[in-house]
Amino acid sequence: MSEISFRNDIMPLKNQLYRLALRITLDNAEAEDIVQETLIKVWNQRDRWNEIENIPAFCFTICRNLSLDSIKRQANQHQSLDNTPVEHTDNAITPSEKAIQRDQVNLVRHIVDNLPEKQRSCIQLRDFEGKTYKDIAEILNISTEQVKVNIFRARQTIKLRFQDLDDYGL
Repeated sequence: MSEISFRNDIMPLKNQLYRLALRITLDNAEAEDIVQETLIKVWNQRDRWNEIENIPAFCFTICRNLSLDSIKRQANQHQSLDNTPVEHTDNAITPSEKAIQRDQVNLVRHIVDNLPEKQRSCIQLRDFEGKTYKDIAEILNISTEQVKVNIFRARQTIKLRFQDLDDYGL
Protein backbone atom coordinates (compact mmCIF):
# COMPACT_ATOMS: atom_id res chain seq x y z
CA MET A 1 0.00 0.00 0.00
CA SER A 2 1.42 3.36 -0.98
CA GLU A 3 1.88 6.29 1.36
CA ILE A 4 -1.29 8.35 1.74
CA SER A 5 -0.95 12.01 0.85
CA PHE A 6 -3.32 14.67 2.19
CA ARG A 7 -2.87 16.75 -0.97
CA ASN A 8 -3.24 13.88 -3.46
CA ASP A 9 -5.61 11.46 -1.72
CA ILE A 10 -7.82 13.53 0.58
CA MET A 11 -8.05 17.08 -0.83
CA PRO A 12 -9.48 15.83 -4.16
CA LEU A 13 -12.49 14.53 -2.17
CA LYS A 14 -13.34 18.06 -1.02
CA ASN A 15 -16.07 18.73 -3.61
CA GLN A 16 -17.70 15.35 -3.10
CA LEU A 17 -17.65 15.86 0.67
CA TYR A 18 -19.23 19.27 0.17
CA ARG A 19 -22.03 17.84 -1.98
CA LEU A 20 -22.73 15.13 0.60
CA ALA A 21 -22.81 17.67 3.45
CA LEU A 22 -25.03 19.96 1.36
CA ARG A 23 -27.41 17.12 0.52
CA ILE A 24 -27.82 16.36 4.22
CA THR A 25 -27.84 19.87 5.73
CA LEU A 26 -29.39 21.78 2.78
CA ASP A 27 -27.29 24.78 3.80
CA ASN A 28 -24.32 26.04 1.74
CA ALA A 29 -22.44 27.74 4.59
CA GLU A 30 -23.01 24.82 6.97
CA ALA A 31 -21.80 22.35 4.32
CA GLU A 32 -18.62 24.38 3.83
CA ASP A 33 -18.00 24.40 7.60
CA ILE A 34 -18.60 20.66 7.78
CA VAL A 35 -16.08 20.00 4.99
CA GLN A 36 -13.47 22.08 6.82
CA GLU A 37 -14.19 20.24 10.05
CA THR A 38 -14.03 16.89 8.21
CA LEU A 39 -10.63 17.73 6.72
CA ILE A 40 -9.33 18.79 10.13
CA LYS A 41 -10.56 15.56 11.74
CA VAL A 42 -9.02 13.47 8.94
CA TRP A 43 -5.73 15.40 9.26
CA ASN A 44 -5.72 14.85 13.02
CA GLN A 45 -5.98 11.09 12.35
CA ARG A 46 -2.95 11.10 9.99
CA ASP A 47 -1.01 8.75 12.29
CA ARG A 48 -3.70 6.09 11.62
CA TRP A 49 -4.06 6.57 7.82
CA ASN A 50 -2.05 3.46 6.93
CA GLU A 51 -4.31 1.36 9.17
CA ILE A 52 -7.45 2.58 7.40
CA GLU A 53 -8.51 0.30 4.57
CA ASN A 54 -10.58 2.83 2.60
CA ILE A 55 -9.58 6.48 3.12
CA PRO A 56 -12.38 7.95 0.97
CA ALA A 57 -15.01 5.96 2.89
CA PHE A 58 -13.39 7.11 6.15
CA CYS A 59 -13.66 10.75 4.99
CA PHE A 60 -17.28 10.36 3.84
CA THR A 61 -18.24 8.71 7.13
CA ILE A 62 -16.80 11.61 9.14
CA CYS A 63 -18.52 14.12 6.85
CA ARG A 64 -21.87 12.33 7.10
CA ASN A 65 -21.68 12.09 10.89
CA LEU A 66 -20.81 15.78 11.22
CA SER A 67 -23.68 16.65 8.86
CA LEU A 68 -26.15 14.58 10.86
CA ASP A 69 -24.93 16.20 14.07
CA SER A 70 -25.47 19.58 12.46
CA ILE A 71 -29.07 18.91 11.45
CA LYS A 72 -29.80 17.56 14.90
CA ARG A 73 -28.57 20.87 16.31
CA GLN A 74 -30.54 22.90 13.80
CA ALA A 75 -34.10 21.68 13.58
CA ASN A 76 -35.03 24.13 10.84
CA GLN A 77 -34.91 22.85 7.26
CA HIS A 78 -33.94 25.07 4.36
CA GLN A 79 -35.91 25.29 1.15
CA SER A 80 -33.34 24.76 -1.55
CA LEU A 81 -30.52 22.27 -2.02
CA ASP A 82 -28.33 24.82 -3.74
CA ASN A 83 -28.49 27.92 -5.88
CA THR A 84 -26.66 26.47 -8.84
CA PRO A 85 -28.43 27.45 -12.04
CA VAL A 86 -29.25 24.80 -14.60
CA GLU A 87 -27.05 25.37 -17.62
CA HIS A 88 -27.60 24.08 -21.13
CA THR A 89 -25.18 24.22 -24.04
CA ASP A 90 -27.97 23.61 -26.55
CA ASN A 91 -28.87 26.97 -28.08
CA ALA A 92 -31.90 25.48 -29.85
CA ILE A 93 -33.85 25.42 -26.56
CA THR A 94 -36.41 28.18 -26.28
CA PRO A 95 -36.67 30.33 -23.16
CA SER A 96 -39.94 28.64 -22.19
CA GLU A 97 -38.36 25.18 -22.57
CA LYS A 98 -35.46 26.36 -20.40
CA ALA A 99 -37.91 27.56 -17.76
CA ILE A 100 -39.75 24.23 -17.82
CA GLN A 101 -36.50 22.28 -17.47
CA ARG A 102 -35.32 24.54 -14.66
CA ASP A 103 -38.65 24.08 -12.88
CA GLN A 104 -38.44 20.30 -13.30
CA VAL A 105 -34.89 20.20 -11.91
CA ASN A 106 -35.97 22.37 -8.97
CA LEU A 107 -38.96 20.08 -8.40
CA VAL A 108 -36.72 17.00 -8.31
CA ARG A 109 -34.32 18.80 -5.93
CA HIS A 110 -37.25 19.66 -3.66
CA ILE A 111 -38.46 16.04 -3.70
CA VAL A 112 -34.94 14.73 -2.94
CA ASP A 113 -34.56 17.33 -0.15
CA ASN A 114 -37.67 15.93 1.52
CA LEU A 115 -36.68 12.26 1.40
CA PRO A 116 -35.75 10.55 4.67
CA GLU A 117 -32.09 11.23 5.48
CA LYS A 118 -30.82 7.70 4.76
CA GLN A 119 -32.52 7.63 1.34
CA ARG A 120 -31.21 11.13 0.59
CA SER A 121 -27.66 10.11 1.51
CA CYS A 122 -27.85 6.89 -0.55
CA ILE A 123 -29.13 8.78 -3.61
CA GLN A 124 -26.45 11.47 -3.20
CA LEU A 125 -23.62 8.97 -2.89
CA ARG A 126 -24.84 6.64 -5.65
CA ASP A 127 -26.41 8.88 -8.30
CA PHE A 128 -24.47 12.10 -7.79
CA GLU A 129 -21.09 10.85 -6.52
CA GLY A 130 -21.02 7.50 -8.35
CA LYS A 131 -20.10 5.48 -5.28
CA THR A 132 -20.49 1.68 -5.30
CA TYR A 133 -23.09 -0.04 -3.14
CA LYS A 134 -20.24 -1.47 -1.05
CA ASP A 135 -18.72 1.98 -0.47
CA ILE A 136 -22.11 3.46 0.43
CA ALA A 137 -22.75 0.61 2.87
CA GLU A 138 -19.39 1.25 4.52
CA ILE A 139 -19.92 5.02 4.68
CA LEU A 140 -23.45 4.76 6.11
CA ASN A 141 -22.66 1.71 8.24
CA ILE A 142 -25.50 -0.36 6.78
CA SER A 143 -25.62 -3.52 4.63
CA THR A 144 -25.43 -3.39 0.84
CA GLU A 145 -28.99 -4.78 0.77
CA GLN A 146 -30.17 -1.84 2.88
CA VAL A 147 -28.38 0.52 0.47
CA LYS A 148 -30.20 -1.06 -2.49
CA VAL A 149 -33.56 -0.89 -0.70
CA ASN A 150 -33.03 2.77 0.25
CA ILE A 151 -32.05 3.69 -3.31
CA PHE A 152 -35.00 1.78 -4.76
CA ARG A 153 -37.45 3.44 -2.37
CA ALA A 154 -35.96 6.88 -2.95
CA ARG A 155 -36.15 6.52 -6.73
CA GLN A 156 -39.74 5.26 -6.52
CA THR A 157 -40.72 8.19 -4.29
CA ILE A 158 -39.00 10.70 -6.59
CA LYS A 159 -40.70 9.21 -9.64
CA LEU A 160 -44.18 9.09 -8.09
CA ARG A 161 -44.02 12.56 -6.52
CA PHE A 162 -42.61 14.05 -9.70
CA GLN A 163 -45.38 12.47 -11.79
CA ASP A 164 -48.06 13.60 -9.34
CA LEU A 165 -46.78 17.16 -9.19
CA ASP A 166 -46.06 17.33 -12.91
CA ASP A 167 -49.53 15.96 -13.77
CA TYR A 168 -51.26 18.53 -11.61
CA GLY A 169 -48.98 21.38 -12.63
CA LEU A 170 -47.91 22.17 -9.06
